[in-house]
Amino acid sequence: MINVTKTYLGDIDKFKGYVEGIYSRGWLTNHGPLVLELEARLREYLGVKHVILTNNGTLALQVAYRALGLSGSAVTTPFSFVATSSSLQWEGIRPIFADIDADTWNISPDHIESRIVSDTTAIVGTHVFGNPCAVERIEAIAHKHNLKVVYDGAHAFAVRHAGKSVLNWGDISTLSFHATKLFHTIEGGAIITNDDETARRAHLLCNFGITGVDKIEGLGINAKLNEFSAAMGLCILDDIQNILQERAEMSAYYVSRLSDYVDLQRAEADSELNNSYFPIGLADEQQLLRVRAALNTNGINPRRYFYPSLDTLEYLQPQAAQTASRALSERVLCLPIYPGLKREDQDRVINTIIAECSLGQAHYQVPTLAQVI
Repeated sequence: MINVTKTYLGDIDKFKGYVEGIYSRGWLTNHGPLVLELEARLREYLGVKHVILTNNGTLALQVAYRALGLSGSAVTTPFSFVATSSSLQWEGIRPIFADIDADTWNISPDHIESRIVSDTTAIVGTHVFGNPCAVERIEAIAHKHNLKVVYDGAHAFAVRHAGKSVLNWGDISTLSFHATKLFHTIEGGAIITNDDETARRAHLLCNFGITGVDKIEGLGINAKLNEFSAAMGLCILDDIQNILQERAEMSAYYVSRLSDYVDLQRAEADSELNNSYFPIGLADEQQLLRVRAALNTNGINPRRYFYPSLDTLEYLQPQAAQTASRALSERVLCLPIYPGLKREDQDRVINTIIAECSLGQAHYQVPTLAQVI
């Protein structure tokens, strides 16, 4: 089965070398040397001031909300992984959904302002599939209404906007380093901020509020990353440029062959994407289900991201219907894309989709690799 993604594991001997060091030191967690090394290398690679590693991306969001002192409600996107809004609800912050832009698939600034109410304290956006939000417009809205901005950047590792990491926007951005991500630590995440005081609070929150031996400053939780996970992250980071290049070539090939048959997400202007996913929009849900069934029959396992639209979830009601998000969620399918995916397997994916869309292939000439790249 060709799955939608496949975990990249890096050099096993390099990983074993890190593990031998962990065994010799006997230091497995609590801000060990590999965690500190990974944080430093990520700060440099991403071009940000503070990186606080966490043991998963959802806790990164929850700590972010507490570090910023959010309460009341937050305006957020209904087209995202469920953790974006469930983490708000978990922290006692009421999600209020604003609809998405039908082309970029991100939260629409045109809809945000009308959703702000008296107890709104933040805007929480998602860089969907690594496509940056309209960060400048969102910043202007937040400034006007004195709101904090949090970006769920689970898909946005190595994404750049206006010449720098997109993670530099907002009061906090968060990352997921789950094994399915293009950069991972097996399981993990990170909090990104350029504000010193916010970083200090986030560090405390991730470590039970402990400030030193025999001293606890306030409420906290255990969100620390362990040394084995950091070792994997260091191995993957060594290979990140090759990972990004391979994904870019695969994405370009998909675009060259499928752009006449499916809808594609429009990239935000002045952005460099990471090709962490390759989502397509089918005509409607019926066509999506037919295409998915045909792909499954041919040994291909795509995934529906993100379905259902979060404004339909029972535990988040009442919510106004977000029509663009609901319509999009019914027709988006993510195709396999990962290092090591063979060109012939990509062709099997592509040919199955073209055939099922009933557009025929007789007139279609497959471009050469040189044409694509």
